[in-house]
Amino acid sequence: MFGIQFDSLAPEFIRANQLREGKMMKEKGKVWLNGDLIPWEKATVPLLSHGFSRGSAIFEIFGIHKGQKGPVAFGMDQHLSRLMKSAELLGMEMAYTKEEIATAVSKTVRANQIGRGLIKILAYWGEEAVIQLVLDSKLDLAIFAIPESKELGLDNEQPIAACLSRWRKIHPETVPVAAKACSNYLNGYLARRDAIRRGFDVGLMVGTDGFLAEGSTESLFLVKDGVLKTPPLGRILSSITRMSILEAAPHIGIPVSEEAILPEALHTADEIFVCHTGIKVRPVHRFEDRTLDAPGPVTRKLTGLMQSILSLSDDRFKHWFTPL
Repeated sequence: MFGIQFDSLAPEFIRANQLREGKMMKEKGKVWLNGDLIPWEKATVPLLSHGFSRGSAIFEIFGIHKGQKGPVAFGMDQHLSRLMKSAELLGMEMAYTKEEIATAVSKTVRANQIGRGLIKILAYWGEEAVIQLVLDSKLDLAIFAIPESKELGLDNEQPIAACLSRWRKIHPETVPVAAKACSNYLNGYLARRDAIRRGFDVGLMVGTDGFLAEGSTESLFLVKDGVLKTPPLGRILSSITRMSILEAAPHIGIPVSEEAILPEALHTADEIFVCHTGIKVRPVHRFEDRTLDAPGPVTRKLTGLMQSILSLSDDRFKHWFTPL
């Protein structure tokens, strides 16, 4: 749940609220599946499907925001390009073009009357595969439009606690880390589970090369002497949110650097924050046993900038949004 803290809420209340919201989505929601809009509860796959039993699905997730003339998607073109790249990296064949998927996203958003929320796209083999490992059929495609809720915790900018994970980031020569594949997230699951068990919100993984990589679902940034630093591509996911921050920061006078960063840098960083689709800037107030002032001045400036961008009040970045 994106490392959300619900310390002030009873677990029973949280669970009841999640179940209620989930039930409402299932009762009212429509899912785009292979060209048709169907009821949410009908969007299923066989337990022995290749995508489920082999973990071979790929996916994308991006934000929907409220525009002056209706909902808009943040970075949809880049997200769809990455979806196509994921399929290419894994030797899979998509059944639909980028343009067809973009049209389907728009139909799904309108059918579900989404304002603020998320789009999640799954491309997968829905056919059963008991023994066969390599399939040559085209991927099925499902599109979910998910409205904002407390469970999603969208735009939650409350500071979090982070630690170094005991798990290493998967090596890029084992599987393509640039592919947004569901199976890759077992690595992130283990890192998040480890962090939560140790009393933290997120675990930051080190690559097998000994340099910092990323979190379970988060890109990592740190600030040192006014410079915004982040690990380079090659051993991490090419995050659209990360790319957006690197592009936007210089517009408000913040220099950026993509460089190999040793884990020790986290102990001396002036500021640390993470980002992902649901939360563009999430400050870290505690790293291991170290306390930081959070948000720091650079993080605060970036938070303000991203808020302005997402409210569509900054004309310099309106091209990041696609009307739906």
